[in-house]
Amino acid sequence: MGVFSSIIFLLLFMYKHFFKRCISLFGAVAALIVVGWLILLVWLLLHFANKGAGAFFLQDRPGKDGRIYKVIKFKTMTDERDSEGNLLPDSLRLTKVGRIVRSLSIDELPQLINILKGDMSFIGPRPLLVKYLPLYSPEQMRRHEVRPGISGWAQVNGRNTISFTKQFEYDVYYVDHLTFWLDAKIFFMTIFKVFKREGISEEGQATRESFNGKN
Repeated sequence: MGVFSSIIFLLLFMYKHFFKRCISLFGAVAALIVVGWLILLVWLLLHFANKGAGAFFLQDRPGKDGRIYKVIKFKTMTDERDSEGNLLPDSLRLTKVGRIVRSLSIDELPQLINILKGDMSFIGPRPLLVKYLPLYSPEQMRRHEVRPGISGWAQVNGRNTISFTKQFEYDVYYVDHLTFWLDAKIFFMTIFKVFKREGISEEGQATRESFNGKN
């Protein structure tokens, strides 16, 4: 390995294992200072819109190396149930306020707390449900080699409109090609996608279908 290659390898190693975390940490603090008022406003609106269901949604998700943590998001649906006690379909529980919050991706803002705690980064594979873990192939499981992110390579290349299989291909690609420049590219592409409101959900559905190991 030449001197130039050694320097590139060292810089990449330092970014992956030190600088990326520092950038995420300072970025989360700065973001909370800037959008703290918005978080409080959305919390207040959802507190009333969700009919007593609360404004925050906490759920177990697998993080780096498969470690389970509690992801924090704004709750965009009520907990309304039918006469038999079953939750109503997502499309019926999604409130008007919640729909706006989702369309603007504001529901992701509380995950800044997850970044401060070290559970997540700004950029990385999106954390999915714990129940999917047994369904992953060994290759798909590699998405957990890095911290999950608020946005990722799959999110700027289709988000919820692509198949899980394609999403995992993008996730593993990200793991294998993680650099500062790729993270910067994803960051700016994410801003563009948010303004265009692309890929929020699958066509004809309020949210997204579940992963079954094949789709």
